[in-house]
Amino acid sequence: MQRFVDSSLAVVKESVKTITYESLNNIARLINGVSALLLAILPGKANILEGIQGWELRPTFRGPRLPRWMGNGVSSFNRLIHELSLDSDTSSTTDHSSGEEDNDGAYPPSPLSQSSRLSRASSYTRDDKIWTCWIIWIFSWIMGLRSPSNSVSHQPSPARSLKRVYTLKDHPVHLTTDRRRGVIEDLHVAIEIFIEAIFDAVHKAAHFLLSPSEAVRLMFRWLSSHSSDTDVSAGDLDVSAPTATLGEGDPTVTERKTTFSNTLNTDARTCQDVITEFGYPYEPICVVTADGYVLLLERIPRRDSRKAVYLQHGILDSSMGWVSNGVVGSPAFAAYDQGYDVFLGNFRGLVSREHVDKKISSREYWRYSINEHGTEDIPAMIEKIHEIKTSELKGSKPDPKEETDDDDDQPYKLWAVSHSLGGAAILMYVITRRIEEKSHRLSRMILLSPAGFHEDSNLVFTVAEYIFLLFAPILAPLVPGFYIPTRFFRMLLNKLARDFRNYPAVGGLVQTLMSYGVGGDSSNWVGVIGLPHYNMNDMPGVSFHVALHLAQMKHSKKFIMYDYGSPSANMKMYGSPQPFDLGEHYDLIDIPVDLVAGRRDNVIRPSMVKRHYSLMQESGVADVSYNEFGYAHLDFTFSHHEELLAFIMSRLLLEKPSSTNHQTGEQAVSTKKKKPETED
Repeated sequence: MQRFVDSSLAVVKESVKTITYESLNNIARLINGVSALLLAILPGKANILEGIQGWELRPTFRGPRLPRWMGNGVSSFNRLIHELSLDSDTSSTTDHSSGEEDNDGAYPPSPLSQSSRLSRASSYTRDDKIWTCWIIWIFSWIMGLRSPSNSVSHQPSPARSLKRVYTLKDHPVHLTTDRRRGVIEDLHVAIEIFIEAIFDAVHKAAHFLLSPSEAVRLMFRWLSSHSSDTDVSAGDLDVSAPTATLGEGDPTVTERKTTFSNTLNTDARTCQDVITEFGYPYEPICVVTADGYVLLLERIPRRDSRKAVYLQHGILDSSMGWVSNGVVGSPAFAAYDQGYDVFLGNFRGLVSREHVDKKISSREYWRYSINEHGTEDIPAMIEKIHEIKTSELKGSKPDPKEETDDDDDQPYKLWAVSHSLGGAAILMYVITRRIEEKSHRLSRMILLSPAGFHEDSNLVFTVAEYIFLLFAPILAPLVPGFYIPTRFFRMLLNKLARDFRNYPAVGGLVQTLMSYGVGGDSSNWVGVIGLPHYNMNDMPGVSFHVALHLAQMKHSKKFIMYDYGSPSANMKMYGSPQPFDLGEHYDLIDIPVDLVAGRRDNVIRPSMVKRHYSLMQESGVADVSYNEFGYAHLDFTFSHHEELLAFIMSRLLLEKPSSTNHQTGEQAVSTKKKKPETED
């Protein structure tokens, strides 16, 4: 009788699992199909979808090959790391039973091909099987259906299983591919676990009803051993594993503990994780601005190098953008391999609200404009770089091969590479430092699609401009910043990015709609939101006043500093009733400037970058160049373009011409730092 019940329950369980699994797959296919139909009728999708190369809706952390310009510059160690990562592709797919493949340069697997490869027994990963074991074990223990001692004796301990599963290869930090689960995959796993738990409980209940003596015996054994198992808790799921890492300043091997507690299977890698997993050194530097904001300046250190490069990201971005294309496709790694000491700047504006005042309110934290990026954030980070490099190079002799005309105060050269909003901020920094008669410490600026001029834009940005200008007094106190406020929705976005890759029609539809929202720019918007700096723990946001500042620039058709809303407030800040016009003071720029525009960039169009170029030429900037590439706005950082990397490296290798002194005369303007305020 018991055998008949077991067989019947097993058949019913497998039938229920099959029905639910296939039903969920069919729903996902239906959504994908409807998305494909909608995508087919949307206009202008051909150019938009060019940003998704081969429907690969995520930026790869590994380029396909070493580019020509790195043929002699990349170190032998990093070449070995690159080759090993390529060689391990085939073996890594066999180690993961989820059926994922690393499809660099190929189409991602469709839902149908995935389901055909996976049997019902292997429809979830080894991690999920471990969690199933835990759920069943805890459920049985609570119900009194199984003795904890028997559970341990008859099957492997979940903790021991976790130790076996979480090897170095399986940990997501050490993988160069994305192993997170999407929402659909999570539903598969949750349904599988639920069905297993329910049928296991039913099976045990039926077994004990048919064998009451066995039930009484196991209940007595459970009660007798209950006192010795009170220490069992859910916290045991965090298994510590020893790892070895090289110290930053000490070459000896030290040991640290790493706790694997990412139970939600999201991608929360940091810039540090990406840098170190490729074998590069890493150093985090804490920078505190004059107004109390805590910034993270990240470094790929070459302590003895007299060449340093400072890379600054744009809006809604972080330092991750400069390393997101792996060893052969990222400007940060390229500069390091060419002998540069690399510094990656991060603006203020994180959801975590890093500030010296731990109790700062959201409204106070987000009350800043682009002014603070250019006059607070960048000066603090560059002065920190100067302090570090001066200390490290003090007393050291320069390499005879390195021609340098630096004085004793700055025994190094510093180049700046900035994108989008970072370009506007670095221009503001240089001009205001010259006005204040302070050294900006830069030797050259390379500005990739810099912000500042925005009158030539599409209807979407024009509508946003008037919304911000007309309703600023109402919106400013209600919406201090633009970001995803809760951990749950940030986690959901992180997982949906995975689904957009698994279901390409859905991803293409979202890509098209997002592109419409930014004026038809064909950047890989869906791939960018899948980057791990948009994770459940933290993400970059945008202050309302930064968006309002951009609207003011667009409306005035000038590259102006923040308008405080009244002539009296502006007079107090700038010494004039109108906001300070940076474009009129380009004659203060005393270093070479390289401007780069994208022909397919509909966020900052080439005509707006040319405005910078023409004004600099008219102002007599000694060395200014203008170049165009066939890129969209985000292609400058989040796509692997050998041509762009070759250009950046060629500009970094150019020697600084003899400096030209510009007289400031009566052009000195008061540039006090103050948070944006709206007038009543």
